[in-house]
Amino acid sequence: MFEFSSLTGAAPPIPDNLSLPQFLLQYKHSIRPNRPHNIPWFVNGINSRKIYEEEIIHRTACLASGLTTVFKLSESNYPICIWAVHQLMGIVSLANPSFTQSELVYQLNQTRPTLIILHSQTVNVARAAAQEMGLCLDRLVILDQAQSMQSMVSVEDLIKLGLVCPLFQGRALQIGEGRERIAFLSPSSGTTGVPKIVAISHFAVIANCLQIAAHNKVGQNYTSWNQQRYRPGDVCIAVLPFYHIYGLGVVLNLILFCGMTLVIVPKFQLIPFLESIRQYSVTHLMLVPPQVLLLCKEPVIKDYDLSQIRMVLCAGSSLTAELADQLYQLLPSAQIGQAYGSTEATGVVSIWPVNQFHGISGGELIPGTAARLLKSDGSWAGYNEPGELHVKTPSAALGYYGNKEVTVETFVDGWIHTGDLVQLDENHEVIYIERLKEIMKVRGFQVAPAELEGCILDHPWVADVGVVGIPDKYSGEVPLAFVVPAPGIVEQVGIKKLKMAVIKHVAVNKAPFKCLSAVELTDDIPKNSSGKLLRRLLRTMVPSLATKL
Repeated sequence: MFEFSSLTGAAPPIPDNLSLPQFLLQYKHSIRPNRPHNIPWFVNGINSRKIYEEEIIHRTACLASGLTTVFKLSESNYPICIWAVHQLMGIVSLANPSFTQSELVYQLNQTRPTLIILHSQTVNVARAAAQEMGLCLDRLVILDQAQSMQSMVSVEDLIKLGLVCPLFQGRALQIGEGRERIAFLSPSSGTTGVPKIVAISHFAVIANCLQIAAHNKVGQNYTSWNQQRYRPGDVCIAVLPFYHIYGLGVVLNLILFCGMTLVIVPKFQLIPFLESIRQYSVTHLMLVPPQVLLLCKEPVIKDYDLSQIRMVLCAGSSLTAELADQLYQLLPSAQIGQAYGSTEATGVVSIWPVNQFHGISGGELIPGTAARLLKSDGSWAGYNEPGELHVKTPSAALGYYGNKEVTVETFVDGWIHTGDLVQLDENHEVIYIERLKEIMKVRGFQVAPAELEGCILDHPWVADVGVVGIPDKYSGEVPLAFVVPAPGIVEQVGIKKLKMAVIKHVAVNKAPFKCLSAVELTDDIPKNSSGKLLRRLLRTMVPSLATKL
């Protein structure tokens, strides 16, 4: 068996007796740089308020004291909520705030929370989902102080309650406990099928943070291109959601571990994003390809001075060579590269090395990570040969929560079967080729065709359906549905009305990033003798539709 290993060596020591907040707020690891007291942890991108270490520790302890029960779902992107729950040995399951009621119910049904923290903009969906699940509405806590939500208990109310209680510091974990205690239940489509919940331990989150830090030589006295990549006092803007493993693991945990300041904004909007870069002297950008495309294509960019940007990481999906070249030209003084990872690996598997100013493809395997590639003929691939990527890493998740059958298919003898076709060169650079399994990557988010097919089949005008991903310049991929109409429905309502009805049905029942790009009518959906949909045959029909799409 040909096995690839990280050229940067073993992972640094990983403590297995710490919770995530104990690691981030209290523990002094040997490779962690010192944060000067005058460097804030967070800056509120709305009101510019700076939040320092002492306040974070105090508010986290107060919120933990104020909480009388553990919750498992947070609609917020507020780290203090996450850490307070972890201090109580609770589990956090972060949800996309754009979820519809049915999507949120699906996640609630899998995680079974006892309390929900939500933003005021999502209160109607959260209330409806909670009622459908039989969860009392007094188990909903509002994150922000919206005037119309004064009847609901807020996070600030709980913090004030905690001020009059003994501060809760959290108990110490036993040796090895961090490896098994679940920190997050994170949604993922896995390698196939409908969305699943990945169980991630405290140890795995801490491990990935330390692996990335070691790979980037954080805390070491080295100079690369006369600029160390992550330094205390650097500033990163958080435009990626914390409910995504990229935003949670890299943008939040790594940036804080490195002694940097994180500017938190509600969501990505190009002009406010550019204004924040200027206002807060942002030095680091963590992006996905659609955001890179906007930076490279929008004319308004020329009105902003981006010369202070020192580093850009692009991940979530692969960046085309053409778009990467445009980014190099836009930010000629910035180190720019890519990373490859997955929720099942708790984040990053590979990232571009510090001795490359501009990264190549998915980068090198990070410390402590091993890989092997399974070819289609069942043999193991060597250098520059494509195969399905199997990964072994200390940051591997525990498996799929409540789904043992799929867990044993994906997590095999310590190896994660990623379902991605890649190849590795002599420098152990991961070169992504394509997904082998039935999952699309839309704007960095996983979208399962089976989930959309189930939704479309609920429409009475549809007899059968098959969904595939088609290339898209902005989103990477977008869903296209091949629909077999119900008998007589085309004659009754017409082709245009049928297509629009299917598109609207998905838009109403699914999050915006899952919406269909188009619908094509067909007489039959190709399937094998056992009834399994043959998506590869549907994909062969896509080129013939190019002029129509």
